Amino acid sequence: ARKCDKNENVLTIFKSPRIWGALLGELIGTMVIMMFLLTLGFAQPLYLIFAMIAVYVVIAGLSGANLNPLITVGMMATRRMSAIRGVLYILAQVLGAWIGLIIVNAFRLGSDTVSELPMMAEITGETFWAVALVELLGAVILAFCFARSLRFVRKSPLTFAFAIAGAMTLVVIVGTIIAQGYFGFADSFMFNPAAALMYQILPTTADGIGELASMAGLALAAYVVIPMIGGVIGFYISDVVTRLSAGGYRCDDDFICEA
Repeated sequence: ARKCDKNENVLTIFKSPRIWGALLGELIGTMVIMMFLLTLGFAQPLYLIFAMIAVYVVIAGLSGANLNPLITVGMMATRRMSAIRGVLYILAQVLGAWIGLIIVNAFRLGSDTVSELPMMAEITGETFWAVALVELLGAVILAFCFARSLRFVRKSPLTFAFAIAGAMTLVVIVGTIIAQGYFGFADSFMFNPAAALMYQILPTTADGIGELASMAGLALAAYVVIPMIGGVIGFYISDVVTRLSAGGYRCDDDFICEA
């Protein structure tokens, strides 16, 4: 069922200045997250969690704090967001991630000791499905938790931010355990297509144009396309579970609970 404004389209969306505030919120939020990822990465998880909470609390009231194309695609697929708003959000997220990369790169190149920016694991035919499955699983979990937390966006942004930060922590832990424990490689997951595009996922060298195109296609599929599919799956699972539970599980004052 449609959950967004059915009258919102390319002809009406720009009539209200609120869309610009939402787009700026998505841009700034994704930019800050990108800067945190490029400087802290997953090596400093505690700092990253508190940074994520701060960003989501601040941006929630502006745009709903998607800050991730896989979330926006899931919102569009389950009709929580109009197609035009979703496309604009994704463009703002990619632009924000790019600006974050530029800022970090400017500081990096301006320092006396130039350090390398972090890179994702190179995708090959042998590792593609392992990376893709980790990305898919993480995206489904993240999207499901986001969909279940949407009720708190307006009435309790802090609760919403803690829920999303907790979901991100969960998917990072799951991704790390599966990637390192079962497949033996690290730096192989991102769970954010906008950030992944700026995280040097695309190959720069190959034996030929055909091999370069094949490697680029595998990287885009693993880090961009499959997470978006996972986002759609996560949102649909949330809708199905919500409908089946008919509003949820409730307890009275005597702690007698029933569905």
